[in-house]
Amino acid sequence: MISRVMSAELAEHAGQRVTIAGWVHRRRQLKSVSFLVVRDRTGLAQAVATGELPPEESVVRVTGTVVAGERAPGGYELVSPEVDVLARPCEAPPFDLYRPVVGAALPTVLDHAPVALRHPLLRAGLEISAASVAGFRETLDRLGFTEIHTPKIVGSATESGANVFGLDYFGRPAYLAQSPQFYKQAMVGVFERVYEVGPVFRAEPHDTVRHLAQYTSLDAELGFVRDHRDVMAVLREVVAGMLESVRVRAAAALGLLGAELPEVPAEIPAVHFTEAQRLTSSGEPDLAPAQERWLSEWAEREHGSAFLFVTGYPMAKRPFYTHPDPERPAYSNGFDLLFRGMELVTGGQRLHRYDDYVRALAGRGEGTRPYEGYLQAFRYGMPPHGGFALGLERWTARLTGAANVRQTTAFPRDLHRLSP
Repeated sequence: MISRVMSAELAEHAGQRVTIAGWVHRRRQLKSVSFLVVRDRTGLAQAVATGELPPEESVVRVTGTVVAGERAPGGYELVSPEVDVLARPCEAPPFDLYRPVVGAALPTVLDHAPVALRHPLLRAGLEISAASVAGFRETLDRLGFTEIHTPKIVGSATESGANVFGLDYFGRPAYLAQSPQFYKQAMVGVFERVYEVGPVFRAEPHDTVRHLAQYTSLDAELGFVRDHRDVMAVLREVVAGMLESVRVRAAAALGLLGAELPEVPAEIPAVHFTEAQRLTSSGEPDLAPAQERWLSEWAEREHGSAFLFVTGYPMAKRPFYTHPDPERPAYSNGFDLLFRGMELVTGGQRLHRYDDYVRALAGRGEGTRPYEGYLQAFRYGMPPHGGFALGLERWTARLTGAANVRQTTAFPRDLHRLSP
């Protein structure tokens, strides 16, 4: 069946006898004629048949002649078909997959994800996610980055302030990695520019629409930067590349969801954290979700931008490896990127001299011993560098308008869910 014709290709084979294959999406049996709608990876195709039809979600192979059909998906259908059933379902799906809307609550969808994700609307979000990752890779490849793959089991729980998942590693304590931060910095010393697409793990007891215990992080790190603004410029190119990839690769999914892609300004507007505090009348050392939403609305209103950089977060709220602002040492050369009301990306310039790391750790009451593996790279000369990390599930939720990141995650892991 490698040579089978896909549903989206039927118009190219008008008048020919071809074979399609997929799942029975819907069957409509009338008195004199029946219609069999088959779903494959490219869409839907219709066959005009007679007699008893296999139930929904049966896997079938259909051979017939391609003719024009005004009411058929794509304008073409198969007539005089031969239908071979390759597999029958043991039971009906938990909700009707052929209906245009998802007729089930989110817990039901998540409990039955292997079949629920077959629904075109649920699949569409995952198509947009895949296209986004392709654009991330394409853009960074073009900019001279090298893709790396770093360990997800680590021997130290000292990477950031987030809680970690512990595990038994052959009788020794180990942890699931919270990010590839230490490794991607080390690899700047090898390739200068690196990126990674991979899972990260946070053992935070959050039960919100924006948090997961495991999510996909799109990370990048680059050397020979002047400061964090060089990193922001690369991130702007990455975001634009991801959106263009979605526009090209997932046009049908966008149309199905009615999602509109934002334009990326030539220069994304930016406000310093102190200005963000003034605008939101906040004296807190971080931005709350409500303040992120307000700032995004402000950026849309004042700058016509769905994106906004907030720079210069207090050093007290940033990891020890963050480079301080030389002119305002209490604030960092770091940033967040807000998109449609939510923090989507965290990044900044890192320290690059060994002695600076020793002082930074001492300033937080820590020694270097737990970080010896990490600090090794800085003993042998590292260029000024910086990077960022983008949460894929949040990105996709913002693009599609999903209210909950679990709606754009195939098999989410959170405070309550460990299966399927």
